[in-house]
Amino acid sequence: MDIAYIPSPSTGVIHLGPIPLRGYAFCIIIGVFVAVWLGNRRWIARGGKPGTVADIAVWAVPFGLVGGRLYHVITDYQLYFGEGRNWVDAFKIWEGGLGIWGAIALGAVGAWIGCRLRGIPLPAWADALAPGIALAQACGRWGNWFNQELYGRATDLPWAVQITAGPNRDAGTYHPTFLYESLWCVGVALLVIWADRRFKLGHGRAFALYVAAYCVGRGWIEYMRVDEAHHILGVRLNVWTSIVVFVLAVVYLVLSAKLRPGRESVVEPDRDASDGKEGDDAAPADATAEAKPEPAEAKTPVLTKDAPAEAEAPEAGKR
Repeated sequence: MDIAYIPSPSTGVIHLGPIPLRGYAFCIIIGVFVAVWLGNRRWIARGGKPGTVADIAVWAVPFGLVGGRLYHVITDYQLYFGEGRNWVDAFKIWEGGLGIWGAIALGAVGAWIGCRLRGIPLPAWADALAPGIALAQACGRWGNWFNQELYGRATDLPWAVQITAGPNRDAGTYHPTFLYESLWCVGVALLVIWADRRFKLGHGRAFALYVAAYCVGRGWIEYMRVDEAHHILGVRLNVWTSIVVFVLAVVYLVLSAKLRPGRESVVEPDRDASDGKEGDDAAPADATAEAKPEPAEAKTPVLTKDAPAEAEAPEAGKR
């Protein structure tokens, strides 16, 4: 008896003449647009200027792509530098293979550069973008569906994904871990938005909450995957990474709440005000107020007709 399942695309690329249109790339691009759109709305709501999120994303996205690819190639080097492998494949990012840990780490470096150029705090920008990043991951995971990769153990559940026979994979129906993680990321985005409104998270705590919540989901989803991976003490490398990053995110949440409670009152200072123009205008006014002339009564009295008589009185006394 046939069972229900989610069919996989017969191909992950459509050719428009000589131009290949890849489903994996489209999912990444859609995710970036969603993250920037939502991040821009949240940034403006917190007092920032329109367009700032996109300007900084110009730095963060390329750094993130490079970081994500580097993490994947380093942790799965045997796929590119093992026996019978072609190292040139390490540059074929369109075939899949982006590690979220490397993408976030190096993307943060790019964001830091952009924030420095704009004179704004990186934690505030990260807080505004946090739920958007989670939604970007939710979109990007569908790229794995196009490439028929990163699925879980075999199953006959109605929502299983059908995988066709190919290099290093057997035909069958498997747990759609790409779908599980996509749905989890949507939940993480909603959690961060709710918590940010409820508790007024600031100084990077909304971003830390996103990281911690994502790691929880990534940990159990990783256990279901059957693709090749390195193990430490019998546990997949990405599970260990999730545990370590989760602990770091929680520690940051706790310490940040104690050391810097509340939320930033200003996330993007006005350039004119930061240049001291307002201060220069205010200084003369204060100086004028402090240098007010003394009342007329306090000045040396002006001589009148009676003054000579009063002045001569002492002389009469001497006589």
